[in-house]
Amino acid sequence: MRFQDLRDFVRFLEDKGELRRITAPVNHELEITEITDRVIKSGGPALLFENVTGFDTPVLVNMYGTEQRTAWALGVENLDALVGRVEGLLDLMHDPPQGLMSKLKALGQLVHLASFQPKTVNNAPCQEVVIQGNDVDIYRFPILKCWPLDGGPFITLPLVVTKDPETGVQNYGTYRMQVYDKQTTGMHWQTHKVGTHHYRLSHELGLGRLDVSVALGADPATIWTGSAPLPPDMDEMAVAGFLREEGVDLVKCITNDLLVPAQAEIVLEGYVIPGEERNEGPFGDHTGYYSMEDPFPVFHVTCITHRKEPIYPAALVGRPPMEDYWMGKVTERVFLPLMKLVLPEVVDINMPAEGSFHNLVIVSIKKEFAGHGKKVMHGLWGLGLMSLVKTIIVVDHNVDVHNMSEVAWRVTNNIDPSQDFVFSAGPIDDLDIGSSTRGVGGKVGIDATIKLPLEGGRQGDWPPDIIMDQAVKDLVDGKWSDYGFS
Repeated sequence: MRFQDLRDFVRFLEDKGELRRITAPVNHELEITEITDRVIKSGGPALLFENVTGFDTPVLVNMYGTEQRTAWALGVENLDALVGRVEGLLDLMHDPPQGLMSKLKALGQLVHLASFQPKTVNNAPCQEVVIQGNDVDIYRFPILKCWPLDGGPFITLPLVVTKDPETGVQNYGTYRMQVYDKQTTGMHWQTHKVGTHHYRLSHELGLGRLDVSVALGADPATIWTGSAPLPPDMDEMAVAGFLREEGVDLVKCITNDLLVPAQAEIVLEGYVIPGEERNEGPFGDHTGYYSMEDPFPVFHVTCITHRKEPIYPAALVGRPPMEDYWMGKVTERVFLPLMKLVLPEVVDINMPAEGSFHNLVIVSIKKEFAGHGKKVMHGLWGLGLMSLVKTIIVVDHNVDVHNMSEVAWRVTNNIDPSQDFVFSAGPIDDLDIGSSTRGVGGKVGIDATIKLPLEGGRQGDWPPDIIMDQAVKDLVDGKWSDYGFS
């Protein structure tokens, strides 16, 4: 399945009974958040608020709020199917086919992949309405103030587009944006993000400004790519095309050379000035705590384009699980095959909601030698944004990392705290509240695998799990109703 734009996905969700239109009047400050938080926590539908007081534009929230909706958003019935597609692509890249027919088949697959590349168009729905000069006013849209202590309204689901000043390669990222006034916002570029790298480069090169455009409301797969921790040289729009099995149409902005999704609902065009920063925050964040005021770059909006009768998309964050948890689950599943390329002993991985992505990662491995668990910890800390993970727990291959009861049982039984804790230090997420220094702090790895003989000085064999004989289990299964159980 594929979706041309956000409206197409809204219609699909409605047909599936997974969207609720709310026609009662609601306030964009706090009220929408409280409604949505209750719906998300109960596994409820996507919400389209059609009567936001003081605005003509509807607000769409919670479109990714379950595993099923997130899978649909990325064009599959379930996330396992998406993992299978990624694994197939990796096999094609790393295992050259043998024989004429196999090579011809692979060539056809590569040609098919080439059709997923983005395409530039001259006319775009996102430019049906063009607003420039003194008429530019971000407040024309129902931008949400989500939590009581928030410093103001925040744009929470943007595709922020920048271009590397040296290579000219574009990047699409999702960064929150506090609205300061009708023509300026904050740009929450955290230390380790690609947008921050472009900002630093523009400062180092002495550029007077860095062009920035912000797309709101493309098709759901394209929106998701902004949140994915892709390598800096990987084209997010090519990834979106792979997910959609159709190239993304891009259009050149009106006032700069950046390319944005042609099917977006709203586009903000403008620039940041290297070195110009302003306090941003507080903001009720995905950790469940407020991230407090800190200086960040200022985005100046010089042009707004939008579709006729646009939809304003938003994602709410707060105490997990929230909508961003399900967006992150896709990242976890899709990146597992890529992780296995570097660490083939990895079997599965879980980034539970309570860990807010960067606080806790649980990984199962096929252990082969003493110290293997510790090797995997250091390997994960060396993989891109996995370097920010504060706690890594390593368990054996037969442990279900998604069953937190089993994980807790294995961990508390299997560890010797004097031997199995690994402490390290390095970069951590800017939003981490536990560290005394922003962006730098401690990490811990916990090796909860079964220990091999003499590993860590251990004497004797590891005791076996308590498991009933299969013959007895089959006997009891056959006589279950005889015991008086239904």
